[in-house]
Amino acid sequence: MFKFLKGVVVGSGAGIKDLPYNIGEPYSSAWGSWTHYRGTSKDDGSPVSIFSLSGSSSQDGHLIAGRNGIKRLRTVRHPNILSFLHSTESEVIDGSMTKHTIYIVTEPVMPLSEKIRELSLDGTQRDEYYAWGLHQITKAVSFLNNDCKLVHGNVCLASVVVTQTLDWKLHAFDVLSEFDGNNEASNSSMLQYEWLVGSQYKPMELVKSDWAMIRKSPPWAIDSWGLGCLIYELFSGMKLSKTEELRNTASIPKSLLPDYQRLLSSMPSRRLNPSKLIDNSEYFHNKLVETIQFMEILNLKDSVEKDTFFRKLPNLSEQLPRQIVLKKLLPLLASALEFGSAVALALTSFLKMGSWLPTEEFSVKALPTVVKLFASNDRAIRVSLLQHIDQFGESLTSQVVDEQIFPHVATGFSDTSAFLRELTLKSMLVLAPKLSQRTITTSLLKYLSKLQVDEEPAIRTNTTILLGNIASYLNEGTRKRVLINAFTVRALRDTFSPARAAGIMALCATSAYYDVTEIATRILPSIVVLTIDPDFDVRTKAFQAVDQFLQIAKQNHEKENTGDTSGGDSILPSMAANTGLLGWAMSSLTQKGKAAEHASLASVNASPSLVSTQSKSSAVMETQETGLAHSPSISSDLDQPIPSSPTSTDGWGELENGTLHDDRNNDQEGWDDMEPLEELNPSQLASIQAAQKRPMAPPKQQASHSSHPNNSTKASNASLSAPNTDDDDLWGSIAAPAPRTTSKPLNVKPTTYHKDDDLWDSITAPPPKTISKPSKPVTPADDDPWASIAAAPPTTKAKPLSMGRGRGTKQTAVRLGAQRIDRTSSSGM
Repeated sequence: MFKFLKGVVVGSGAGIKDLPYNIGEPYSSAWGSWTHYRGTSKDDGSPVSIFSLSGSSSQDGHLIAGRNGIKRLRTVRHPNILSFLHSTESEVIDGSMTKHTIYIVTEPVMPLSEKIRELSLDGTQRDEYYAWGLHQITKAVSFLNNDCKLVHGNVCLASVVVTQTLDWKLHAFDVLSEFDGNNEASNSSMLQYEWLVGSQYKPMELVKSDWAMIRKSPPWAIDSWGLGCLIYELFSGMKLSKTEELRNTASIPKSLLPDYQRLLSSMPSRRLNPSKLIDNSEYFHNKLVETIQFMEILNLKDSVEKDTFFRKLPNLSEQLPRQIVLKKLLPLLASALEFGSAVALALTSFLKMGSWLPTEEFSVKALPTVVKLFASNDRAIRVSLLQHIDQFGESLTSQVVDEQIFPHVATGFSDTSAFLRELTLKSMLVLAPKLSQRTITTSLLKYLSKLQVDEEPAIRTNTTILLGNIASYLNEGTRKRVLINAFTVRALRDTFSPARAAGIMALCATSAYYDVTEIATRILPSIVVLTIDPDFDVRTKAFQAVDQFLQIAKQNHEKENTGDTSGGDSILPSMAANTGLLGWAMSSLTQKGKAAEHASLASVNASPSLVSTQSKSSAVMETQETGLAHSPSISSDLDQPIPSSPTSTDGWGELENGTLHDDRNNDQEGWDDMEPLEELNPSQLASIQAAQKRPMAPPKQQASHSSHPNNSTKASNASLSAPNTDDDDLWGSIAAPAPRTTSKPLNVKPTTYHKDDDLWDSITAPPPKTISKPSKPVTPADDDPWASIAAAPPTTKAKPLSMGRGRGTKQTAVRLGAQRIDRTSSSGM
């Protein structure tokens, strides 16, 4: 027998072997003879509470009452009654003594007295929290008395515990018994274990053991008295030592005092029913109680009530006790959002409450809910997530972003709503650094390629800005293939002036990624054209960019002259100014587009006083983005009828079969690989110098001036529309042509000038198109050595004046404005 017991138990305080929980440190207080321990599960380490009760024999009165409490706790289930998990009983032999111990395992709780000291609430917040706790205990007592016809028998401060979400729960069921009101004449004890209750908590009829009167009284008479004792101990901050102290009402709130006196009525039949206390007491009507009650029955509320509630919740949460908001309201909101009972407006309150948590707790308590919400098909929730992504984006791990978030967010790139496309684009500023190179190359850049030709000019501009900001996260090969083509071929040629300005700034901010050959042959020729741009801001930025890139070329020149081959191109000291440009681009992405929060700023951004303080392009950019992002209502903006698009489907524009469908040629919307520029060898340089010295023959016909540019233009257009069979090569369709070309050079006879010697013919700027008449005919000079690379004359439909009809070759003076023409018949001449 001894060996058997020794194999079952380990010893006092160490816990028994068959108990699947670890016993930790005890709390300083507990009800009756019980000891309350902290504990954890051996399976997953989750926290629990363990109560133990010991006796010298198995027939000890305390142990018998404890077994009654276990039976009652196991069978009675209510949200405000302590949840039972496990129980066991063991024997420990210590010398000649045998010690019997009962263990009860419950959800993790803390004694109410210790939790009150820990929270240290005062004033209105203390009263609101006490009101919520008393409301919960009163519901538990009402359930026992009115629904189950049971009598708890010892409601007091020690019989209340607090959960991790700060809910109050009733326990200590050792005295719990059925109410025997049918046998009123019987004088036998109705409460078998009433001797466990202290005399200070007993009403007068129980002190006298007047069981006949107790049976004639309502079922709630004894427990209503106990609620009065709990209220006194709660507000006085002292444990009740004798019944006479209940007359001291100085600490009782005035709104609760009438109900407190009715609970402690000397006549049992006149004591207040706990259910009436819940319904009629003025004390329970406060912001905290009403807020939590609304959240607990959220499924029963209609959409109008939900919208009204969640619009007020962000401001209301600041007025409530912070600990209760974080431990009670935040889990309720998370559950409501995950299961769809909360509207999108609730996400604003959820993220605001989550911002009050430490970083570690936010990652555990709030972030999993946010990740789940990205999979929601509710457009309004997705919009709210994207608008507030800067609040939680830093807490997301790279694996979560790459595998769980980006696949859902990417559907917004092809959405029919321009507002949603722009929000998705701006969110990449936070998400792109956490994406893998594979995802960036195979997915993100394809979406950005399409957005750079979007119908909305603000989206095209922000796409260029985003590419400049995420350039550092691209690998070297991708940067070579993407950046120059995206900035020079698309951004600098955009019809929207802020888009051109953004392209210039993006080039300057990413200047460290280009070698001198690319700067001289591709970047500078594209930027110089913009020095005569109609927009003042574009011209200003173009001149700054030209100076910057020329300085880089000059440094390279000086380095080669000195024979310094220590490294690549160095960053100029003046490049520090680019930080401001990049910062402007980043602020334009992160501070705009929050329609729900900054709708009132729409009129301010468009005011003349604000526009006058900014440059022209910045003002246009602000107006475009504000008009796109600041909508009066997200739902009204998204609910408008939108024409069908082949790239989108219902809901959130989900991609069909995981692929992107578009009627346009994919090659026309991508950035394919550019042909590598050939190095200029010494023989080619000698050919160029020789070509400059040999005499140039004039063209045979004036028509050659217009024929070659048109052919060149057609060839260029054909190159833009030529399909490419390589799906991964996104930039070839817009790549700059190679220096060598097979087309004939302009204004040069084939017999006197070889096409291979002209290295600039392929990149010669196309002639400007105009409808105005030239004031003077263009005649190439015979002795002009630059005639072969000179810009072609304007292409017009009208014939030059020198080739018109009339007497002699005298040129007619150009007249401006409309002219009157006198038409006469041949007979009148």
